[in-house]
Amino acid sequence: MLALLGLAMVIVFTVLIMTKRLSPIVALTVVPIIFALIGGFGGSLGKMMLDGLKMVAPSAALLLFAILFFGILIDAGLFDPLIRRILKVVNGDPVKIAMGTALLSLLVALDGDGTTTYMITCAAMLPLYKRIGMNPMILATLAMLSLSIMSGMSPWGGPATRAIAVLGLDAGEFFVPLLPTVLGGAVWVVFVAWMLGRGERKRVGSVVLESGGSNCYIEKILGDSAHKRPHLAWLNLLLVAAVMVALVMGVMHSAVLFLIGFVVALMLNYPNLEQQRERILAHAGNAMTVVLLVFAAGVFAGIFSGTNMVDALAKGMVDMIPAEWGSFFPLVVAITSMPLTFVLSNDAYYFGVVPILANAAAAYGIDPVEIARASVLGQPVHLMSPLVASTLLLVGMVGRDIGEFQKATVKWAVLTSLVITVLALITGAMSFIA
Repeated sequence: MLALLGLAMVIVFTVLIMTKRLSPIVALTVVPIIFALIGGFGGSLGKMMLDGLKMVAPSAALLLFAILFFGILIDAGLFDPLIRRILKVVNGDPVKIAMGTALLSLLVALDGDGTTTYMITCAAMLPLYKRIGMNPMILATLAMLSLSIMSGMSPWGGPATRAIAVLGLDAGEFFVPLLPTVLGGAVWVVFVAWMLGRGERKRVGSVVLESGGSNCYIEKILGDSAHKRPHLAWLNLLLVAAVMVALVMGVMHSAVLFLIGFVVALMLNYPNLEQQRERILAHAGNAMTVVLLVFAAGVFAGIFSGTNMVDALAKGMVDMIPAEWGSFFPLVVAITSMPLTFVLSNDAYYFGVVPILANAAAAYGIDPVEIARASVLGQPVHLMSPLVASTLLLVGMVGRDIGEFQKATVKWAVLTSLVITVLALITGAMSFIA
């Protein structure tokens, strides 16, 4: 019954936001409360919601300070040289713009952090999308797919790190056989960008950008405001590098690092108190929207987990796998990782479900490392979920809601998961038959 209740809750929630009957913040809060009451969990509802809020508080703090940190640096013009270079190469051709978006986001996503990937990609490309008239959902789709490939399967990315840790695997043994899949997945993302760009070229045409002179189109995009600090570019770049290095080395929690980075960037670029206040207010709306969504997602996750709906749903899906499918278990794990990671957080899936799947696979003589590799192949679909904090940031930056985002990306996310699954089978990272 709990599994059915959980499934019904997910379906109702998804329908409500995709049909725009409720806003994501309202749906994430109201829907789980109603289903918890239906399930008879009214007495512990407050505790479950509080547990969920505590669980997402670090993510909310991270996003708040990351938005402010990168917002200050964007205002100061740190990324202007990179944007100029990209704009000169892609000119006004939607195909080149889309492929440039894919290549940029694939490169930035190498650090494994979704927030950084989305912030830098949107800062560089969104002004051009708006000026050309291209659909910003193409930018969002390509950034999400790039992150799913470069972060989802790399051992320093969150999903793979969890799978490696929970199954006690060697990172090299896990990752090296996946390298051809990662490279093939990156080529696929660029191909998707080419296809989407061709569609936009037919819709909006190509625009020849002016080069040089006071009326240069590139300068029109970048603007010339009093907030730019070109003379501080090297110091700002050094600050970003220091924060990124500290982030990779795990010097301290990422939320604390971005808080320190934000404060230093604010003092460095805008020492005047009135300027600081103005810059904070300029980014407060975007930051607050994302933080509210994260806390609402925490309520959803807290109730989903606290009522044990998530455990019942995961166990139910595992139990539904027929015994005769045992020889194809890695493929089954790869396919089921798509819906499971959509409705579950990475922590819930990799720490709760993957060990169950690995134990079941062992009965068929399947190495746990294959299950670990298979489990990360559903990440393109996972990143569509409203429970992913960085996805909420991306949606906010392109000015769309989560329902529109899911409608635009679902086809490409599923296709990408299937493509990298096939690549993993072809290259031997995952066996087709045990």
